[in-house]
Amino acid sequence: MELRDIEIFLTLAKELHFGRTAERLRISQARVSQSIKQQERRIGGALFERTSRSVRLTPLGERLRDRLDAGYGEIMAGIDEAAATARGQVGTLTVGTMATQHQGIAAVLDLFRQRYPQCELRMREILPSDPFGWLRAGRVDIGLVWLPVREPDLAVGPALHTEHLVLAVASDHPLASRERIEMEDLGDYPVVYPDGPIPEYVWEAHTPSVTPAGRPIRRGIAVATLEEAFTAIAGGSVVSPVGADAAATRQRGDITFVPITDGPILRYAPVWRITSETTLVRAFVQAAEDAQTT
Repeated sequence: MELRDIEIFLTLAKELHFGRTAERLRISQARVSQSIKQQERRIGGALFERTSRSVRLTPLGERLRDRLDAGYGEIMAGIDEAAATARGQVGTLTVGTMATQHQGIAAVLDLFRQRYPQCELRMREILPSDPFGWLRAGRVDIGLVWLPVREPDLAVGPALHTEHLVLAVASDHPLASRERIEMEDLGDYPVVYPDGPIPEYVWEAHTPSVTPAGRPIRRGIAVATLEEAFTAIAGGSVVSPVGADAAATRQRGDITFVPITDGPILRYAPVWRITSETTLVRAFVQAAEDAQTT
């Protein structure tokens, strides 16, 4: 029995109507009838009882349907998987994100999973103090990192998420009682700074080295992770601008988050190695672009 004949039989067994079966398979009704008659001759018994008003399976047809149904599903799944593999759409894609980004990229991840269910999507947390290290080491295929990115070996996709800055201060800090602050206020207090190889231009876009009036913003304690930053801030000796998403997901009694009225806007985008642009990487970037328009 040919695969197409199996498909015709199983479809008719479900629809119990020659016209609907032909329409669903986009073939003629005569082709459906011909296929069923050939199968019945080959098997040596009737698979369907036909009247002018109804079609129903015979006991022999029911047994054949039950035996073929699971096997046909496995065959088609195998064909689909082989085709997806040939297109480079099967495998594993490892995405690196910073600690607070999951809400901002949820729509992208959902869309990618819908389009490529046979791709295993792995998530890894990358350090803000070393946003490109895991990319270059091949530990992640795509990193969702702060913009700007001006690295000659890295490609940059569309911005996925933006967030405002707030200032994280100890709850007993002089600024904790303020409803809002300005970037000029950072000239009065030391800030945390990254303990890692983050390019200076990236950090400058997040925490400038001078205030709008030109006063230097002093660097206090070096930290590698967000949790290290919060521990240092809670001690009261340093403050730090952080994304509003970090404030929303890291509420704690010893730290207060004060809105910054004129702070820079944080933007995140997918970044990948130019020499390692796979089909799955391109598919993820396309999902990122499409998610922004839905």
